[in-house]
Amino acid sequence: MNKISHFRDLHVWQRGMDVVEAVYRVSARFPKAEVFGLASQVKRAAVSVPSNIAEGHARASTKDYLHHVSIAQASLAEVETQPEIALRLGYITSAELNPILEQTTLLGKQLYALRHALLRRK
Repeated sequence: MNKISHFRDLHVWQRGMDVVEAVYRVSARFPKAEVFGLASQVKRAAVSVPSNIAEGHARASTKDYLHHVSIAQASLAEVETQPEIALRLGYITSAELNPILEQTTLLGKQLYALRHALLRRK
């Protein structure tokens, strides 16, 4: 088994980056009135996911790492919710929403697995 030496090696971080890219692409099509509203909020939440994974991985303690994974999981819940709001408001279509939800579901499973691996390490 390969040792993870850098957060960029983590599949969960890589998938988080994919979610950020997808969120930025879809939120670019939101109405101009949402630039500082929903679009900004969903982008911040998306960026928070891989950022917290990276920061947690760089921390010296497992407790700190778990804390940052928890924040990433909470941010991911925002990322799942906010595009749903955009759908309800007619800013995006189901065809645009579904790929994001598929990615966030997979990422959520990876974060859950990472959390449990860290808990076993404690």
